Amino acid sequence: MTLLALLAGFASGLSLIVVIGAQNAFVLRTGLRREHVLPVVAICALSDAVLIFAGVAGVGAIVRVAPVALQIARWGGAAFLIGYAVFAARRAFTPGRLDAAGLGVMTLTTAVLSCLALTWLNPHVYLDTLVLLGSLSAAHGPDGRWSFGVGAAMASVAWFSLLGFGARLLAPVFARPMAWRVLDGAIAVLMVVLGVLLLAGG
Repeated sequence: MTLLALLAGFASGLSLIVVIGAQNAFVLRTGLRREHVLPVVAICALSDAVLIFAGVAGVGAIVRVAPVALQIARWGGAAFLIGYAVFAARRAFTPGRLDAAGLGVMTLTTAVLSCLALTWLNPHVYLDTLVLLGSLSAAHGPDGRWSFGVGAAMASVAWFSLLGFGARLLAPVFARPMAWRVLDGAIAVLMVVLGVLLLAGG
């Protein structure tokens, strides 16, 4: 395993993952509520790893010549994001106190399906992992590219673990109802903006 390629993959993967997006917002909220954090983090990290190694293996080239796949993901992702925004907005305007340390209201099935949708219906994840990271890995040769992929996958594991399990450190702040309303309001706006941008970018 080439250390330089590993570090390059880690840095590249981290630079693409650490952005304000629908998936990260969902993981953050899950971590704050302490609702099914482990399966959500595992799904995000495993999904990224599958896509990263597929990109390293050359699937990105297939995606580039089959843009219809990205179009389907774009429309499906936009619909899901806007729908999720509606639910987030409803939470923001719902009276009552939310306790970050209390019992969650999201079932495991709902959390898993939401996480899968936010991950696999996002066309940007295919561009970032299959195309971009796949292309960058090629610069490290036939052997080094796999080390690059391992580094990128490690970055994904590190980031989602930090975001999901580290969110509980913010629990005292989110013990106040207004903090939750601000977060859910921000998530609702973010989802709508991302959904509109997906539609406009086609």
